[in-house]
Amino acid sequence: MCGSSDDKIKAVGRVLNDPTRPLKERFRALFTLKNIGGLSSIECIKQCFDDTSALLKHELAYCLGQMQDKSAIPILKSVLDDRNQEPMVRHEAAEALGAIASPELQEFLETFLDDPVVEVSETCQLAVERLKWLADPGRSAEKLSQNPYSSVDPAPPATEASVSFLKAVLLDENKSLFERYRAMFALRNLNTEDSILALAEGLHAGSALFRHEVAFVLGQLQSVVSVPHLVRTLEDCSENEMVRHEAAEALGAVASPECLNVLERYLQDEARVVRESCEVALDMCEYESSPEFQYANTLLQVAH
Repeated sequence: MCGSSDDKIKAVGRVLNDPTRPLKERFRALFTLKNIGGLSSIECIKQCFDDTSALLKHELAYCLGQMQDKSAIPILKSVLDDRNQEPMVRHEAAEALGAIASPELQEFLETFLDDPVVEVSETCQLAVERLKWLADPGRSAEKLSQNPYSSVDPAPPATEASVSFLKAVLLDENKSLFERYRAMFALRNLNTEDSILALAEGLHAGSALFRHEVAFVLGQLQSVVSVPHLVRTLEDCSENEMVRHEAAEALGAVASPECLNVLERYLQDEARVVRESCEVALDMCEYESSPEFQYANTLLQVAH
């Protein structure tokens, strides 16, 4: 942001790190810091990893990964290595390290391939495979497709364009997680009704990690076609809370009137991460129907 001073960045950081502020304000502060970038923003984000909200901490790790700043590596390594952090937070730290993709991280990530927390071990498998894929000189003929969502994904999209083929790979639990993720992102990039419905079937297949990523991708697509499937996932109280939280945030991204009504019903859910996700998702709904251009207030608005 033009003219941003270190003092103003620290003011936004104080909003992020203030547990008395509404969660939606803290999320907006976080995304403001992500968009500014730099060491001061990273330091403000680092300070928040002792918060009591697993949802917020997982989003901290996500933002550090998307920033792709190597200065964040020691922070993320420490979070991944901290068994007192919630599984979804450690998982997101692992994914963030894969997004930053420094080659020297492979050995560190491999030490978690047998982690007793399945979401962590699976995420580290994906991160290691991504690093290997990026390091393979033979991949030069397989260009990364233009990502219309500006996200750093945990796997590159597959090159096939057949929805039926990609759907078969997506739902084949004998395939590696990396292959299935590649099919997932290819289906996302196709962005047709058929590809969205194929993705929606993935909400009922594979591990909790896999299902949560499907919900995230459906949120990126922001299609009303996915709404009934996301609603069923959120309403299923037997579903892993990591998957339900991602379904809630995806509904917030779609932001249809039906989404708004469903999210309001789950603001008092027994699972903290779900009710907090609904709170943030409702703020996303407000943004989607407003003239704002990004999900973050301006620096001065947040610091006010």
